[in-house]
Amino acid sequence: MDHKDTQRDTFGRYAEGRTGSLAASAALIRAHKLLGQDVRNKDGEDLGELKDLMVDMASGRVAYAVLSFGGVMGLGDKLFAVPWAALSLDADGERFMLNVPKQTLKDAPGFDKDHWPSMSDKAWAAGVHRFYGMAYTAE
Repeated sequence: MDHKDTQRDTFGRYAEGRTGSLAASAALIRAHKLLGQDVRNKDGEDLGELKDLMVDMASGRVAYAVLSFGGVMGLGDKLFAVPWAALSLDADGERFMLNVPKQTLKDAPGFDKDHWPSMSDKAWAAGVHRFYGMAYTAE
């Protein structure tokens, strides 16, 4: 199939041949198309935006989404890692959903752009997974 003239959706996926929601239609998504996407909760509250992805080099899977929350125009914003499995796409496939209240997110373990945690630390990873109600199994 020649994709040169095929339209792509918001996430860079080929638009033709889609059925149902965008989340169910694509097996692969270009990573740079995910960055900057909004994250909301089920109540429609803005929880920030996706800033980065942390890839587990042993498995090749995305381990964490790094979200930016708060601040003004990128200044004073808090970064935090969310287990990738805690995120989903909304029914329209236009934004990410994270099932936590906005107030809970304000208390999430976070960091600033100049002081990233050691995300490969098993104790840190277990704590982050526990905060989001996700199971953690060290590989």
